[in-house]
Amino acid sequence: MASKFTMTKKRKLFLVLILPVTISISILSFAFTEDLFEASKNLDIFSSLYKEINLYYVDETKPGQLIKTAADAMFQSLDPYTEYYTENDIEDYKIVTTGQYGGIGAAVREIKDKVIITEPYENSPAMKSGIKAGDVIIQINETLVKGKTSEEISKLMKGQAGTQVKLVIERPGTAKPIEFNLTREEIKVKDVPYYGMINKEVGYIKLTGFTPTAAAEVKEALLKLKSENCKALILDLRDNPGGLLTQAVDIVNLFVEKGTDVAVTKGRAKEWTQAFKTVNNPIDITMPLAVVVDRNSASASEIVSGSLQDLDRAVIVGQRTYGKGLVQQTKPLIYNAQLKLTVAKYYIPSGRCIQALDYTHRNGDGSVDHVPDSLITAFKTRNGRIVYDGAGVLPDVQTEPQTMADITYTLIAKNLIFDYATQYIIKNPTLNAEAQNFVINDDDYANFVTFLKDKDYDYRTNSEEDLVALKKSAEGDKYFNDIETEFNQLQKKLMDRKKDDLQKFKPEIKRMIEDEIVSRFFYLSGRVSASIKYDTDVQAAINTLNNTDKTKSILTTVQKSTKPFNPNKKF
Repeated sequence: MASKFTMTKKRKLFLVLILPVTISISILSFAFTEDLFEASKNLDIFSSLYKEINLYYVDETKPGQLIKTAADAMFQSLDPYTEYYTENDIEDYKIVTTGQYGGIGAAVREIKDKVIITEPYENSPAMKSGIKAGDVIIQINETLVKGKTSEEISKLMKGQAGTQVKLVIERPGTAKPIEFNLTREEIKVKDVPYYGMINKEVGYIKLTGFTPTAAAEVKEALLKLKSENCKALILDLRDNPGGLLTQAVDIVNLFVEKGTDVAVTKGRAKEWTQAFKTVNNPIDITMPLAVVVDRNSASASEIVSGSLQDLDRAVIVGQRTYGKGLVQQTKPLIYNAQLKLTVAKYYIPSGRCIQALDYTHRNGDGSVDHVPDSLITAFKTRNGRIVYDGAGVLPDVQTEPQTMADITYTLIAKNLIFDYATQYIIKNPTLNAEAQNFVINDDDYANFVTFLKDKDYDYRTNSEEDLVALKKSAEGDKYFNDIETEFNQLQKKLMDRKKDDLQKFKPEIKRMIEDEIVSRFFYLSGRVSASIKYDTDVQAAINTLNNTDKTKSILTTVQKSTKPFNPNKKF
């Protein structure tokens, strides 16, 4: 295909690359700086490489797979957020960008060579038909699922809303397989899976994503809580990977005046340099507000938390956030493919960018470094407090990350708590308690310990890891023979102590069992509700909001020092 265009120095044009099986490449237009020849030459080389592989490689090649591999390798030199979605990936792409898909509304997981329903979503076709967590899928339509992965099963269950799908399942405690005929629906994963009053005055909203309905869901929750006499609010953004920037701006808008600067994006292309202001009337600009974050709070979560911090509107509680200050734009490609491309960095009201890693300068092995201390800059909030760029959002009230004992982690990872909950539900088909009030008694826990007797939950503690390292080091130094007796005694003591872990960590393990059982009756909202009373981050937020003098001091005290902040320090 011929293409006529006028070139001026550094003028931007666009490239569309067409690669069917015959490997014809049509350059409709092209993005370049000055080296159009260099780019064109390398495209010709790529075309030649593909042609030779396609014609002469010893085995038959798959064109789509080769191109996807080439694209992924190319993106490795950029940043981890620039991605290529083939036509077959569009359903997953749709879920990521909108939170919607056509299906039955259930999560599945491979457990011991079986594909098991782990969570039917609330009010989904799966839930309404009676499918339960713990059900084992053996057939979808006419396809037997033995040997298939959970990803393959998920694709079989998804489809156009309104279409039919048949599931045959085995249910623990039931003699014969059960057949379900379901009608797929448009499934929307809620951005706000739970909200409620923690006590008489403090409300709580859990936000897990930033799809197109996020701001509307937060607004609805906020209005409902205010109608229930909510005087202070906790907004929980932990484990929230982000999403749409516009939704982040609209959520900030709920708490600050109309016309407030929230974010600015700056990109190489002029069209990606733009400001984002609040455009609506707020819901409440005076209610005390705490935002809870952790190391998995990223992107749009950091726009919300960082902007509310810069505007001195909220106290930030938790651990330093992820540090993703990059903006992505999705672009449609030919043959229904999609490109998610990093086009800009965003900056929040103080002028800082929270991007923590430098993807523009890669090491020889392809890795990237934290933004160096020498480039960390101090900025000021609206009230003059010192904040720093290049390292995520540092909370005003820092808490220790909530950790889990090795035995608890192992019991969860090996699905033993999940399996016990399934057995518990068979014996206890009803739950005579609200989600937040449910507890298992000592007899239930004793039953759990008995349940584990013939199960494999072997694990290695940090102390055992250190002991193994000590032995290896001592052997290398030729000292081990001298300390072998003491070493064996210490190893035996550790093993003896390890046998007591089920009792030593009983409170923690009980909480995990309670959460799993509650989720069977009250789904994700129940799990969140039940966990709040044990949540140290949330308790820290409550304590901060209850102490009005402390909250006021945090938001108004101007630091005198602008000592550089170390972004690599762990909090």
